[in-house]
Amino acid sequence: MVAMNNQLNELRALAARAENRRTETGIPRVAMVQGKIPEHLLAAVYDPMINLILQGSKSMTVGERTLRYDPATYFVMSIELPAVGQVHPAASGEPYLAISLTLDPTVLVNLLADLPQPVGQYDKDAGFSVAAVTPDLMDAWVRMLRLMNRPEDIAALAPVYEREILYRVLQGPHGWMLRDIAAPDSAMARVSLAIQYIRRAFAEPIRVERLAQQATMSVSAFHRHFKAVTALSPLQYQKRVRLLQARTLLVANGKNVTSAAFEVGYESPTQFSRDYARVFGLPPARDAARILGETRGQVNVTGAGAV
Repeated sequence: MVAMNNQLNELRALAARAENRRTETGIPRVAMVQGKIPEHLLAAVYDPMINLILQGSKSMTVGERTLRYDPATYFVMSIELPAVGQVHPAASGEPYLAISLTLDPTVLVNLLADLPQPVGQYDKDAGFSVAAVTPDLMDAWVRMLRLMNRPEDIAALAPVYEREILYRVLQGPHGWMLRDIAAPDSAMARVSLAIQYIRRAFAEPIRVERLAQQATMSVSAFHRHFKAVTALSPLQYQKRVRLLQARTLLVANGKNVTSAAFEVGYESPTQFSRDYARVFGLPPARDAARILGETRGQVNVTGAGAV
């Protein structure tokens, strides 16, 4: 326990230079964030990642499922998900602090090729979850972040430490998620292909039957797997992506409500406003005005979502 506390304190010291937005470390795929983050920055389509909380806490809501995680827990998101997050300072007042590793399927495939196949089968679907960090995983993170102070070592050592972080996660309760990312025939991988299609064509009408056919599943099986992985139906997923994109158009691009609604694929601005208020708590024009007022015009609606 003492050793883990020392590791956690060292990670906090290393990440203390982070800002209240996604802050690059100079290490490929590794980022950090610190402090109070505007709520609208935490509503985004999150990339697959491993996120380690160092200080404070964070909650993530996908569909109707909400997870909360605290220091020395890590969050795995194995698929692109539209989520709403909230961060909170520590009870003693220290700011929220976290680090993340964006998942690269190619790195996972190469790592798994060097490992024995797991014994036994599993029957899990969810694409995101939380677990307690282990001493070995924490140690790998410490060595990874120390590279910020020795940038000349990054090219040689960061790939080694990245593989170790992934290996430690593979050994834990979320290991099956990482294996599914790298398995082209898994249900999660096929759902991921459907997600990529929805994200590319979010403004166009989608037919679940066609998505199921592309995933080589029956419509009922595809719908079941999709909702198990994402906590959303395919149409709900598309709607969340549309609304997030519309928020960007309203806030960052200065579009009016009607233009934003049509641009993201809505046929009725009235229906768009209802859906928007249901997800974000305010009608679109009022929500955009609130965000712009809070940020005084300095808006980056995707800046912190990945951490």
